[in-house]
Amino acid sequence: MDPIYKALIVCTNHTDYPSKPHKTGLWLSEATHFYDELADRKLPYDIASPNGGRVPIDEKSIDRRDTINEKWYNDPLFRHKLDNSLRLDEVNPADYQILYFTGGHGTMWDFPNNQTLQNITRHIYENGGLVAAVCHGVSGLLNVKLSDGSQLIDNRQVTGYSNMEEKLVRLDDQVPFLLEDALRQKNALYSKSIIPFLPYIEVDERLVTGQNPLSARKVGRKVMEEMYEK
Repeated sequence: MDPIYKALIVCTNHTDYPSKPHKTGLWLSEATHFYDELADRKLPYDIASPNGGRVPIDEKSIDRRDTINEKWYNDPLFRHKLDNSLRLDEVNPADYQILYFTGGHGTMWDFPNNQTLQNITRHIYENGGLVAAVCHGVSGLLNVKLSDGSQLIDNRQVTGYSNMEEKLVRLDDQVPFLLEDALRQKNALYSKSIIPFLPYIEVDERLVTGQNPLSARKVGRKVMEEMYEK
């Protein structure tokens, strides 16, 4: 019998850019494509966000041609969890063995300095769980300290949304900082794909990170592999 693991999927509540009219939020495929990999094993999961309640979706990410988005966005249970996410301070980290940070530009505002999120991450990681993140969601790892005071990502192989990708989508002047630069400043061993926007992941023991939206499925697949096939 396979062990039953439970996953916590964390999403942003932040919607506003400093000077762009359109709204940000969760980049939908970063939740749906990741979860699609977990669904094959019928893994129990919860969705949480800093403030709880409805998770805003970046309007540019609702792509009608994405059958996986369509499948899960119209799935009653998945949609219910997205519309009624747990508040982070209601989460008991002891319940989860997998932690996953979704992206979307919104995370750049409400993930990096969230103490509750850092505590949950530390607890799951130090108790043998797996921590994963994709795209801007990797910003949630920037300030996580372990019990011995060391930084989780110090000298660890990671990836995340690149400076070049930020410039190409013309949002480099909107974000509070550039993720690639911030990861390097924290002494993470940052790498990225040679060509922007292609799937790319890094694995460093129980830390799995993906560079951009197209990496979400790969992250999910790797998480399942690490949990079940090692």
